[in-house]
Amino acid sequence: MSEAPALTSLLQLPFLQRALLAGLLSGCLGGVLGSFAVLRQLSFFSDALGHSALLGITLGVLLGVNPTLVLIPFAVLFALGVHELVQRSLLPADSLLNIIYSSSLALAVVALSLVRGYGGSLQQLLFGDILGVSWLDLGLLALLLLAVSVYLLLTWRSQILLTIDEALARSRGVAAGWQRLLFVVVLAVVVATSIKAVGVLLISAFVVIPACASRLISRRFSTHVALSAGLGAGSAVLGLLASAWFNLPSGPSVVLVQLLGFLVALALGLRRSPLSAV
Repeated sequence: MSEAPALTSLLQLPFLQRALLAGLLSGCLGGVLGSFAVLRQLSFFSDALGHSALLGITLGVLLGVNPTLVLIPFAVLFALGVHELVQRSLLPADSLLNIIYSSSLALAVVALSLVRGYGGSLQQLLFGDILGVSWLDLGLLALLLLAVSVYLLLTWRSQILLTIDEALARSRGVAAGWQRLLFVVVLAVVVATSIKAVGVLLISAFVVIPACASRLISRRFSTHVALSAGLGAGSAVLGLLASAWFNLPSGPSVVLVQLLGFLVALALGLRRSPLSAV
């Protein structure tokens, strides 16, 4: 009972209110897109994109402009280039992506270490600074969530077919190549937008963990997507509250709550049956 007023006072802080909204929006975004990305085996792509985003931030620092303004176009161009390279290369996709993200991360860290007068914190870039999210960042996240929702609703049938059976989708007249490319671009924009809150090293967890937990306890595709979004948003809020209560790093706290949710889903029983499109 004595601790309740402390939590109430924390919730009255404007920066924590913004952080909770940012966690809610970014967790929901990661869960929705992750539900498709995991089943399409694009989880490692989101990891590579997240790590390589640090290079885009470095370009912003070197150019003397807001890194956020550089990061989104960089992420889109990077995603398009990597997608094309993976399609044309004879190397296994996971090996190629490993080379790309590790070299990009190394190049970015070296470049940042050589930039004189850089006032940013490498730890904040790697693990996120969700408590420093502004109202502008929140507006961008909300707008992106709306755009992603509209995009998925308009292409729902195509997205389901492409996720469950690409050959069947092609036979039904779905432009698989263009749809796959568009999804990669949308995923890149979501990753780039969420980097400030989540961090380079933890962004993949927001995409992968809630989606995997949802898959373990879902039989229908629509349930899988909705539950993944709910787990992503809920774990973000609980993780932020825990970090504020116990004075812990916010990003890692959220990921630990996501891990706890995954373990609970695992304990409820592994579902290996195919997802129903209904």
